[in-house]
Amino acid sequence: MEAVYEPGPDPAGRAADRPVVVLAHGFTGALERPGLRRAARVFAQHTAVITFSFRGHGGSGGRSTLGDREVLDLAAAVGWARSLGHRRVATVGFSMGGSVVLRHGALYLPPNGGGHGGRTDAHADTIVSVSAPARWYYRGTAPMRRVHWAISGPTGRAIARWGLGTRIHPEDWDPVPLSPTESVPLIAPRPLLIVHGDKDTYFPLDHPRALAAAGSPASTTLWIEGGFGHAESSAGSLLLSRVAEWITAQP
Repeated sequence: MEAVYEPGPDPAGRAADRPVVVLAHGFTGALERPGLRRAARVFAQHTAVITFSFRGHGGSGGRSTLGDREVLDLAAAVGWARSLGHRRVATVGFSMGGSVVLRHGALYLPPNGGGHGGRTDAHADTIVSVSAPARWYYRGTAPMRRVHWAISGPTGRAIARWGLGTRIHPEDWDPVPLSPTESVPLIAPRPLLIVHGDKDTYFPLDHPRALAAAGSPASTTLWIEGGFGHAESSAGSLLLSRVAEWITAQP
């Protein structure tokens, strides 16, 4: 898995004293795509940042499972962050990556919190989900119908591979992974921020509202952003800076 670490504005400081943000891109994104690189530059003005490419994207091997096994990729990136000395890790995911950070937050709990039976160093302390779906198999918008066409047959998968550099696994989910809405209640009491745009053409506002309603009122925050479209390609510097400031303000 290809990944990059940026130490942030104070590389001489002790990593343990600063949070690190692990950015999880959307479907067809990758480490070197402009949207993720812009997000990394903004977050690096505030704190340390790790970017990586999910399986089947960019320079990472394997094939995309559209948010299922990608939780293992995120866990590996979080584990790497902790191996660098960071005691506080925040995950920030966009679209598909937004669903992955929610499932990762539900499956990888802090020590003594139960959860996933694997690595105990792979949990996130703070979770931010941007432009994520609330449920699987959504086809209610034209962009999502195009996505489902691209992933469902050999012609669409070939176009995604050669045109977008995204290699898609041909097999259906078995079993179907925990949905984003089912994942949210398991994240508490850790801080969760849900960010969504009122101009999102992929997922309408019932998605973020359903996610927020499933969370603990004491630890879940919802931002509906006016004029914001979808995922990292539409997230401007001001919004990304606000998210970074929210993360660094968490205890």
